[in-house]
Amino acid sequence: MRLIVIGGDAAGMSAAAQARKRRKRDDLEILAFERGDWTSYSACGIPYWIGDLVDGPDALVARTPAAFREQDIDVRTGHDVIGIDLDARTVTVRDLAAGREFREGFDELVYAAGATPVRPGWAETEADGVFGVQTLGDGTTLRGWLDADPKPTTAVVIGGGYIGVEMAEALHRRGLAVTLVERSAQPMGTVDEDMGALIADAIRKIGIDLRTGITVQGLDTAGGRVRAVVTDDGPLPADVVVLGLGVRPNTALAAAAGLPLGTHDGLVPDVRQRVTDGVWAAGDCTEVLHRITGRHVHIPLGTHANKQGRVAGINIGGGYATFPGVLGTAVTKICDVEVARTGLSTTEATAAGYRFVTATVESTNRAGYFPGAVPMTVKILAEQDTGILLGAQIVGKTEAAKRIDAFAVALWNRMTVTDMTALDLGYAPPFAPVWDPVLIAARKAADAL
Repeated sequence: MRLIVIGGDAAGMSAAAQARKRRKRDDLEILAFERGDWTSYSACGIPYWIGDLVDGPDALVARTPAAFREQDIDVRTGHDVIGIDLDARTVTVRDLAAGREFREGFDELVYAAGATPVRPGWAETEADGVFGVQTLGDGTTLRGWLDADPKPTTAVVIGGGYIGVEMAEALHRRGLAVTLVERSAQPMGTVDEDMGALIADAIRKIGIDLRTGITVQGLDTAGGRVRAVVTDDGPLPADVVVLGLGVRPNTALAAAAGLPLGTHDGLVPDVRQRVTDGVWAAGDCTEVLHRITGRHVHIPLGTHANKQGRVAGINIGGGYATFPGVLGTAVTKICDVEVARTGLSTTEATAAGYRFVTATVESTNRAGYFPGAVPMTVKILAEQDTGILLGAQIVGKTEAAKRIDAFAVALWNRMTVTDMTALDLGYAPPFAPVWDPVLIAARKAADAL
């Protein structure tokens, strides 16, 4: 039997590794194609590499093509799959270095092509100095631009989501004058506006010029390189522009092959990650089940991609595994301010038709009298009729963000906020107040009910 994998990052190579673990080479031949130069790397680490907090690019690679080949997984980087023929059970591949095309047959196919950055028409330019940050190759190109002479001094980051906030901080750390542009009233649209306001304050306090409520209209690219970002609030000078406008599922190839797409243009596999007979999908190119709403959503995160790829590989290898869905748990930071969220925001809960109460509390990471105690704000949502937790958000300093995991576990198990008030959480003054912020927020929500 022959397995072909499209995409050599988290989902695709997790699938390949798990399938190989269960079947030897004489029973299963595995061939993986990756358009870029690296496999199994941490795209989430790119902003920290750009900001000189970690080494790269090799330090961001979890497993190289050579390591996979030692496992009898034939990985070919620099190869772009440009066609899928489901009837003939073949893929058409372009060798980017040699400029030739060829076909390979398959019995099983894993589609793990990831996501593509949202790039509006005004961003379609050949001018130098405009970058997306989706792949390790993108990070390498941006690093080269930042290190070249004359070094850029001004940067505009467009989009105030996770990647935009992280890239703004990275460029600020490198000494550039950074402007972060966000069309909405607050950055980080996955949290509520009141929590977003706390993030906005943190961004501005470190010296980043945050511009909210303005729309980008185009780029000034005189002389073949970017000079400014044109907005409805006037031009913003820029030697470098970073696009952080989000991503969409990379499914054009799948759609051309006749595979059905979901409402977010992603592939919608079943719980075993199977799309159709002999075709599997995993990672950022897919839509996933939200465990609270029961709807399919597109939440592109490496955690999901690795788990989905593992499930697909186990099933291809003859085992049985399922992917039970997601909560949308995510964390990030802007300098010393940590941000976390899980479950539904108030906007999402309203859209899903829930009646709910909210509770917002301010507490500290440690006992108030203990050295290093700093504030954090916790907000949670609970269903009005049942008291079941619907979502949580946290903004604070050190030791704030990972408290979101307690809420994620509670969400996963459909706990009520009243149940949560009795959770036996660890306590000692260096680690938490006697009433942990998690417990205080649950108690306040229970009172609101």
